[in-house]
Amino acid sequence: MKQFHVVGIGNAMVDILARAEDAFLDQAGIGKGIMQLIDMDRAVDLYSRIGPAKEISGGSAANTIAGVARLGGRTAYVGKVKDDQLGAIFAHDLRAQGAVYQTSLAPKTATHETGRCIVVVTPDGERSMNTYLGVTEFLEPSDIDPEMMAQAEWIYLEGYRFDGPDSHAAFAKAIAACKGAGGRVSITLSDPFCVERHRDAFRRMIRDDVDLLFCNRAEMLSMYQTDDFESALAQAAAEVKIVACTHSEHGAHILSDGQRWDVPAVPTQIVDATGAGDLFAGAFLWGLTHGHDLETCARMGNVAASEIISHIGARPEADLMALFRQHGLV
Repeated sequence: MKQFHVVGIGNAMVDILARAEDAFLDQAGIGKGIMQLIDMDRAVDLYSRIGPAKEISGGSAANTIAGVARLGGRTAYVGKVKDDQLGAIFAHDLRAQGAVYQTSLAPKTATHETGRCIVVVTPDGERSMNTYLGVTEFLEPSDIDPEMMAQAEWIYLEGYRFDGPDSHAAFAKAIAACKGAGGRVSITLSDPFCVERHRDAFRRMIRDDVDLLFCNRAEMLSMYQTDDFESALAQAAAEVKIVACTHSEHGAHILSDGQRWDVPAVPTQIVDATGAGDLFAGAFLWGLTHGHDLETCARMGNVAASEIISHIGARPEADLMALFRQHGLV
């Protein structure tokens, strides 16, 4: 038996969540519904302009791993933070979920600080993310423990991390160690603009190494450079064994080995869409590593996503296993 069901690799961030009207986005020059990379000066400026905020450990893949851990899965995470206040918050929160977190801290003397994402949530529940990557951008091959990767049934790679100068090499090291020991590779595309920046690298990895592709409709269309969603799904299914594509209120589309499941969403009142895709992936991976079929995994993912969007923040507040039982999934 492998030591870990899932090992995640990606950004290590602290989310700073604040509510605002759409007019604030225009005044502050924030693009609605997307992730924009910002520098430290811009992060300080935005923080001074937002209203009351809530600080919660985040990072897309870290949220996914926290979800797997909350369900009782054996998990670990690799992501870079600094030896500073926000770094301590991140490490404590992730370990408190039950995940192993052993990535070496950047020293107090490091130029960059722990990354943070200022998330502005508008009344429609849409989230507009302004991300200062900080030291998490500098994840490198030396941060990857090959033995940890070899002990993973699955590794889960975060597309956002493709923005780092050495992260592609770190991913390659992790993939080689995992697959060399019989493990499997999953990746999330993270954001359509992230796909545009790294489309060729994503395509090579998907074709050559990925066993499970997570994405949403916008990311899928960006990846395959088409407005035809069905065509994009078909192209993805021809390149990877399992495709799990979320589609907002339309639920999720799962394709594998010539079969397809269109799984309806779980209706809920949207408070904050942050983390919906992250927790869909977390619940899906938990289901997959615990012997459930792909349709049930997707139903679990939709239940978890529904829980996340019903409150502020991208970490579960309800008992996900209890929700699965309510929906007859376990």
